[in-house]
Amino acid sequence: MGDVSDDHFVYVLRCADESLYTGYTTDVERRVDEHDCGEGAKYTRGRTPVELVHVEAFGSRSAAMRREWEVKQLSRAEKEALVDGDAP
Repeated sequence: MGDVSDDHFVYVLRCADESLYTGYTTDVERRVDEHDCGEGAKYTRGRTPVELVHVEAFGSRSAAMRREWEVKQLSRAEKEALVDGDAP
């Protein structure tokens, strides 16, 4: 098999209402633009503009999807700590 590259991403957005949204993508810039244009997730529509506040890269889709689920299970305070770089 070929080399594994970190081309799968979990990202966190801060929405205009200060809520946090977590998602998965293979192209962070494109996905943030989609959210800002109202073409992203239903949750972020009406909560624009959004700001990218955290990104993690993974070598496989499955690893990224696992991490996305983990982040979505965090409390608001834990997500804020992750965004601030204070989380383990």
